[in-house]
Amino acid sequence: QVQLVESGGGLVQAGGSLRLSCTASGSIFSIDTMGWYRQTPGSQRELVASISRGGVTNYGDSVKGRFSVSRDNAMNTVYLQMNSLKPEDTAVYTCNAKVARTISPLVRGGWYDYWGQGTQVTVSS
Repeated sequence: QVQLVESGGGLVQAGGSLRLSCTASGSIFSIDTMGWYRQTPGSQRELVASISRGGVTNYGDSVKGRFSVSRDNAMNTVYLQMNSLKPEDTAVYTCNAKVARTISPLVRGGWYDYWGQGTQVTVSS
């Protein structure tokens, strides 16, 4: 099994900053892309930011220039630094990772998407 555990959400005033972390654990052979999505009630989940194993990043249009995604491959951890937060950034933020599980020490399984449990980010005006 593979688990993704997030931390760092909370309540912040507009203009403030928060840093989210997400660590993957379990029977992991390799992790490809890791990223963050967010969702508010009644809306579809949207991509916030993603980062490949090699460090190539991709951001949603609404967060470009304010958010920064990074990762520590040795720790199987992805981070999301959120600056200049706005009330419209309020959402549940969920970590995602494309993971290949370990079948045996030299054999990996197929690639599957795994999701964290989500962490609430609330930005007050």
